[in-house]
Amino acid sequence: MKIAKFLIVLILLTSCSKKTEHPYTFYYWKTKLSLELEEKKALNEVTTPYLYTRFFDIDKVNGRFEPVAVITKDLSFQTDKQIVPTVFITNPTFLNISMDEIQFLAKHVNDLIQKKITQYHLKVNQEIQIDCDWTAGTRDDYFNFLKELKKISGKEINCTLRLHQVKDKMQMGIPPVTKVYLMCYSTSSPLETSDKNSILDVNILKSYLSKLENYPIKKIDVALPIYSWGIVTNHLGKHKLINALSDKDLKNPNFKKISDHESEILKDGFYFGSYLNKGFKIKVEQVTSEQRNDVISFLDKKISQFNIIYYQLDSKFVSNQNFNLTSQFQGDF
Repeated sequence: MKIAKFLIVLILLTSCSKKTEHPYTFYYWKTKLSLELEEKKALNEVTTPYLYTRFFDIDKVNGRFEPVAVITKDLSFQTDKQIVPTVFITNPTFLNISMDEIQFLAKHVNDLIQKKITQYHLKVNQEIQIDCDWTAGTRDDYFNFLKELKKISGKEINCTLRLHQVKDKMQMGIPPVTKVYLMCYSTSSPLETSDKNSILDVNILKSYLSKLENYPIKKIDVALPIYSWGIVTNHLGKHKLINALSDKDLKNPNFKKISDHESEILKDGFYFGSYLNKGFKIKVEQVTSEQRNDVISFLDKKISQFNIIYYQLDSKFVSNQNFNLTSQFQGDF
């Protein structure tokens, strides 16, 4: 009898335990398309056929739409992955914009994407991803742009989704797309004085996404951070970023460790390509596999099956990383 009860409990526990594997790939966010050996190795191991590749940015300069940092291509950039053209557009681009300008912008964005595809013989899929941190004041014009780009390109147009756009969906609106890419990073500003990790604070993320299951668009993929940086603070409390620093970079005889991830400079000099003075402080921010797993386990309870896109494919960030993350959690009886 006891054995039978034990078996019933075991079956219940097993049936309520869910293990989910998430196919993954990367964002490629460099201006020059080129692949180092570590990057090629990481890309060859991805479990989806796509590479989300930034083609250019769009900003408004003196009232004119300007493409910024348009991609070039090196011969080393060879991949069998399908490229998903991705374009970042600044939010001010959509301030005080007319419908004629929206149509003009959509046409020229599509033309430049197609030009680069042809010029560099890129194998692309039938999707364009637009990345914009739109606000309540720009949402209608931005959404009109997405519709216009779909009409002009004939492709599936999807977009990124920031945490605050989920939390404040009534004010931010719901974009006219079939799929969104949830950006699970930048939980706060690195240029503000804080003891939080500005790249990813899991508790902040969970508070913003507490009602994610109610978001009207159900097709959601997830962008997770693998990048790191150092935040330098000067004597006046001003901050600046140095890309790709990690804790090991703080192991320097000219630095004094003042916390687990922060050091004080003891001697003026050039460090990491910048001249830094004695007394400046450097705080390293990076994200662990445990933090990413925590996010994935949380999201598995909120949304259905999703792919992961790691930001970003760079030899500084992909070495010695485990990208085949799975989550396992106990469901409700």
